[in-house]
This record gives sequence, C-alpha cells and structure tokens, in this order.
Amino acid sequence: MAKGKKTGGREQGTPNILTKELRKILKGIVLKELEVIPETLEKMDSDKRLELVLKLLPFVLPKIDAVSMYENEPFGSSF
Repeated sequence: MAKGKKTGGREQGTPNILTKELRKILKGIVLKELEVIPETLEKMDSDKRLELVLKLLPFVLPKIDAVSMYENEPFGSSF
C-alpha cells in the first residue's frame, strides 16, 4: 500500500457505484428466480430435484458440528 497523502479516487467510505449497480441487478435476478423455484422443481426429474434441494439446504438449515466425548469426561444433564 502506498504511503503518504491520498491524492485522488473515492473518499473513504464512499461505495463503488459499479459494485452497487451490479449488486442491485443480481439481487433482482435472484429474487425473480426465487419466485419460480417451486414451478422449476416440479418440472425437474427427481434426481436433479434432489441434487438442487441438497445444494440449497445449507442456506436454510445450519450445519451441526460433531461433539466428541472423552473418557472420564463428566456427562451433564442439559436436557
């Protein structure tokens, strides 16, 4: 990174207009596609439908980490 006084470009904190516009366009595309997912899924064969649902699952349900128990570790009743 250059040292010294900044002499040009955007001021700090100013959003990049191109990035802002691109995000707006992509958001519109995604929202449009989300509306037609049920119809798209109905048209797909079962293998492709299952594959798509499995790819989307991590965005809906959180992943659960495995919990290891060690010998002589106390087992608390948190139920």
